[in-house]
Amino acid sequence: MSRRRAGAMCGGQGPLSRRHLAVLPAALLAIGLVTAVISSLGAQLVPTVARAYGVSVSTAQWSLTVALLAGSVATPAMGRLGDGPRRRQVILGCLGLSLTGGVLTAASASLVPLLAGRTLQGVGLGMVPLVIAVAREHLPAGRASSTIAALSVVTVSGVGVGYPITGLIADNLGLRAAFWFGAGISAAVLALAWLVIPARSAAPRRRFDLLGAAALSAALAALLIGLSQGEQWGWSSPPVVGLLAGSGILFALWVIRELRCPYPIVDLRLMRDRTVLTADLTVLFTGVGIYLLMSLVIRFVQTPPAAGYGFGASVVVAGLVLTPFSAGSVLGNRITPPLHGRVGAVGAITIGTVLFSAAMALLALRRDQLWQPFASMGLAGISVGITFAAVLGLIVDAVPAAETGSATSFNQVLRSIGYSIGSALSAVILDAHTGRGQSLPTDEGYTVAFTVGVGVCVLAALLSLIPVVGRRKPEAIRSRHGPVAAAGKRRNENVPGRREHEDVPGRREHEAAAGQRRRSAEPDGDA
Repeated sequence: MSRRRAGAMCGGQGPLSRRHLAVLPAALLAIGLVTAVISSLGAQLVPTVARAYGVSVSTAQWSLTVALLAGSVATPAMGRLGDGPRRRQVILGCLGLSLTGGVLTAASASLVPLLAGRTLQGVGLGMVPLVIAVAREHLPAGRASSTIAALSVVTVSGVGVGYPITGLIADNLGLRAAFWFGAGISAAVLALAWLVIPARSAAPRRRFDLLGAAALSAALAALLIGLSQGEQWGWSSPPVVGLLAGSGILFALWVIRELRCPYPIVDLRLMRDRTVLTADLTVLFTGVGIYLLMSLVIRFVQTPPAAGYGFGASVVVAGLVLTPFSAGSVLGNRITPPLHGRVGAVGAITIGTVLFSAAMALLALRRDQLWQPFASMGLAGISVGITFAAVLGLIVDAVPAAETGSATSFNQVLRSIGYSIGSALSAVILDAHTGRGQSLPTDEGYTVAFTVGVGVCVLAALLSLIPVVGRRKPEAIRSRHGPVAAAGKRRNENVPGRREHEDVPGRREHEAAAGQRRRSAEPDGDA
């Protein structure tokens, strides 16, 4: 293919062709799917990594931790870089690093190069906000909305498919074959992105807040390492306490920096909008629930029945338990638009989080038959499909186009933090219900953990109601002025110095007094 033809196909000049617009959504979803494949090479393969490299399970756990850590640290910076004119280069660079990491991981003869490769692969976990920004800028409104909604769940739905596939490959062809599978997927998607991702972008070039990015990266690294290693090192140990305390201090300094910086890595002022605040808090607590549920279910079904509970399932069967989660998330994504039309985005989020509470409650009450974890994961998938699609729609509609990548990347970071908290929370609860000298927790520990999950999801449902608490009926504004006037009013409220007259203190009194003076100065009509 000639360079001119490739440039034309990727949108280098002029508007995108009809053929290009037809292919672009599928390509964006394929890029998002890479993040799911990278994630599926983590948790369930940890015991296999330990056996293959002759290390303890806790040491092999770093093959998962470093990928999640790299993704969380890189996501905010990539989101901000993706809001500029070099978005395509950033996407191709991330995919290139992911491919390099996949090859290094698959070819590694010891644990150190494997961890280095997993770190490079983890950078690819932050690509979803970038492709969301591409969809918003280049696709027609209808196609953009449906594509963004699908991208919101592709990472979680893809994990449910990736887990059993990578488990089967590892069981039958070996660990290296599973890692080569991940590298092959990255190579195929890199080629697709080079051909399809538009080169042109209307986004302006902006200064990059290097100090803010460094502070946020250090704060996230300290938080996630502390959470992931708390069980191994001890939650009251000096390293864990120091990491968590240092993370809190760094986050505080970062917030101060971002609020004062004219070009922040994340525009925290956007969180003054109740809609954005709701989306971020809901994703944080829903992320806690997702990994709490996944960690508990995978561990429970693999527990041998001799413990008095569990099903003694293999790694492959444990991965298959997550398949209903993927199917449910796709279904939830499909039913979100009509549900949004009936109850609005906030109502859809509330319904989704309530369904997640029901999925947790099912296992808190009954888990003596294998169909129950399958049913719970299916219901959880539907709830996540609804919640994440509605949440992402709220953010994209609420923030300026130039902030799409940054706002969605910060939301993605909060989701990752929620995942880490959920994973750590499951370990803490089960460890507290494991007797001295015992290797397995009691069944009561799972009851407590699932009940805590119900509480987390109920809290997420309550947080989803923030936009409607204390807000005066926006419907009245629309009915009096029409949708265009209402939209104009919202834009004016977001721009300093452009408020409606009635919002300016003393304006009405001043105009009334001026009118009275004019009438007094005018001659009487009868004279």
